[in-house]
Amino acid sequence: MSDPADSTRRVALITLGCARNEVDSEELAARLSAGGWSVGTEADGADVVMVNTCGFVADAKQESIDTLLAAADSGAKVVAAGCLAERYGKELAGSLPEADAVLGFDHYPDIAARLDAIVAGERVESHAPRDRRELLPITPVQRREVAVSLPGHGSAASQEGLPAHLKVMRQRLEKGPVASLKLASGCDRRCAFCAIPSFRGAFVSRTPDEILAEAEWLATTGVRELVLVSENSTSYGKDLGDTRALDRLLPQLAAVAGIVRVRVSYLQPAELRPSLLETIATTPGVAPYFDLSFQHSSEPVLRRMRRFGSTERFLELLGNVRALAPEAGARSNVIVGFPGETKADVAELERFLTEARLDAIGVFGYSDEDGTEAAGFTGKVSTATVRRRTERMAELADMLCAQRAEERVGSEVIVLVDEIGEDGVEGRAAHQAPEIDGTTLLEGDDCGVLRPGDLVRAKVTASEGVDLVAAPVEVVSRAPSSA
Repeated sequence: MSDPADSTRRVALITLGCARNEVDSEELAARLSAGGWSVGTEADGADVVMVNTCGFVADAKQESIDTLLAAADSGAKVVAAGCLAERYGKELAGSLPEADAVLGFDHYPDIAARLDAIVAGERVESHAPRDRRELLPITPVQRREVAVSLPGHGSAASQEGLPAHLKVMRQRLEKGPVASLKLASGCDRRCAFCAIPSFRGAFVSRTPDEILAEAEWLATTGVRELVLVSENSTSYGKDLGDTRALDRLLPQLAAVAGIVRVRVSYLQPAELRPSLLETIATTPGVAPYFDLSFQHSSEPVLRRMRRFGSTERFLELLGNVRALAPEAGARSNVIVGFPGETKADVAELERFLTEARLDAIGVFGYSDEDGTEAAGFTGKVSTATVRRRTERMAELADMLCAQRAEERVGSEVIVLVDEIGEDGVEGRAAHQAPEIDGTTLLEGDDCGVLRPGDLVRAKVTASEGVDLVAAPVEVVSRAPSSA
């Protein structure tokens, strides 16, 4: 936050949920700064606390509401933004009088003026939810012709009235050598359990020029690893008329000065083309890392989910990955207790996970989501059974991922140093994405010269759960001293 003596109005931006929300918050921060606001992340002394909420599942919704209630205790004006606000709008405003405003994505382009009005005591009409898929044409290539607010797609060059020196509509809220970079927004898939497309909208890619410009800017702020995020990265380019756009973009991003690692997240197995698989597995500077959205492996369950695949097809896909990059990282999420799931389906999922050798597995128990097809399905699995199956699958996942980490003992990994802390030098190998896939602790006499952003070759000496311990062998690339 800025100096308390400064009369500039202050806003605290609190971000919940996924990495996509983090990118959205940093775009909001840039817009607010351009509008004369001082932006930080601490509520103390702020005139407004804006919570960029998550609206994906029940626990995330509750965390968002709890955070808004806590913000009201600060004495600042409270504004709800983000996915929960977009999804429920006026309904949320009616049930949460502690919030001074509930703003949707369409409020983002003139967000500074909205906060000016709120602080001045004016009433800002709460967002009225609508299915954002209906705002864009069904045909992907026609979507570029329609102006729709897309969080995280801000380009300073296209914003009237903003300072000409702003190359990218983004202001970093957190320091560090890693940052997320948005490829696209929205999703055209119709998974029966997922409400995200209804409030995030249809799939829209950012142009390669916009992405490269933002990557170059992030590198100037000390970023060394880019994590490419979207709702569905394997769809990138289909609305640009180029289904291989990501194949071409990845080597360009890896070549950006200062960037030493590019990581792709949110891959759909059914859309992972052989050429993209090969690009991710073999391109220097691109992490051989596969964040694959399997969700289940039993064919009957997948069909009810409106998804594709099977245990054998998924294992074949992972085999193709490892044929090109034997040490490649692979992670996934699975849903347990989907309507109609049988004991045989659970056994099939267990078989898949046991044979898949994944580095990280997220296990979620199914629950109905408003507005989804699955909410109306018959054959619901009881809450108690969902809980038991989830606990059992989570225990299996923990054991399998620990075994996979143990397999890496004795191998060499390339570690990006994230931070130097009281417990030592902590970083991540190529198979470890930020915050979700474990870390690598570097130990040895040479660690004293390391700093955040260094890229280090190290030999794995031990594992603990999904975490690794490794001894540095050599520094592959030094972080700039100013980073």
